[in-house]
Amino acid sequence: MSTVLVFTQYGGAEAQEFMDRELPPPGPSQVALEVKAAGVNPADWKIRAGQMGDHWQLPAPMGREAAGVVTAVGVDVDGIAVGDEVVGLAAKGHGTFAQHTLLDAKQTVLKPEELSFAAAAALPVAGATAYDVTHQIELEPGQTMLILGAGGGVGLLASQIGKVHEFTVIGVASASKQQIVESTGAAFVESGPGAAGRIREVAPDGVDLLIDLVGGQALREIAEVVKDSQNIVTTADPDTAEQLGGSGVNRTAEGMQKIIEVAQYGLVDPHIGRRFSLTDAQQAIASVEDGHTAGKVIVEP
Repeated sequence: MSTVLVFTQYGGAEAQEFMDRELPPPGPSQVALEVKAAGVNPADWKIRAGQMGDHWQLPAPMGREAAGVVTAVGVDVDGIAVGDEVVGLAAKGHGTFAQHTLLDAKQTVLKPEELSFAAAAALPVAGATAYDVTHQIELEPGQTMLILGAGGGVGLLASQIGKVHEFTVIGVASASKQQIVESTGAAFVESGPGAAGRIREVAPDGVDLLIDLVGGQALREIAEVVKDSQNIVTTADPDTAEQLGGSGVNRTAEGMQKIIEVAQYGLVDPHIGRRFSLTDAQQAIASVEDGHTAGKVIVEP
């Protein structure tokens, strides 16, 4: 049996509860995992809240990414063996806020020994997203990349990737996240009304790339600072980005492997903000849902 956090209906946090489940043996293209660490993402509460559709079978296990030790592999899985330390995404119908789970073998990679389980678990969702969103539009060293929502897991990694490529990075976030945004080497601009003007003070000629992780009115208000509206890329609000002339992020198959490699060599740090035990996983989700935690939140069984 494995304890797993699930939601039993769409709605608020009151729909979350722990259940004991028998973990089935891994099927084709699946890997059984003893979870050592799991990352928490905004999608975890957005799925529960019904903001990402209602096609999950209830009760639905929560958690999308994890690192741990392989305990069994499906018959068609190559390159991963029992005892390997890996990191990856949950198989359909399974969650990572659990003692044991199943991963999708096609979205699972070996964990470099240089990375802790916690650091590795912070990367599959936010890291792969940061890699994809920073590589969609080609910039030259010295050009300016603006990140709206720079204080979260994706934003902090995107900022660091920008620095690796020698871009000039500007990060827009709430005042409480100034220190962590600046720790990545980015210039900090406080979010909220008037942000476009504050960005202009830092980049009078405008910016070459706008990476949006927030969407909505916040995106509309600062879109004017990008020199070419085609260079607006969003993970949060494709409809608004397209209205402005930009686009949604193009997801790639290699984003996770690439960000793991970059982290392996110490070029990026996932900035783990808070760690929670599995029994406190609901608090971990709440800390991401209220938006006040800087960096990545990790659950460790």
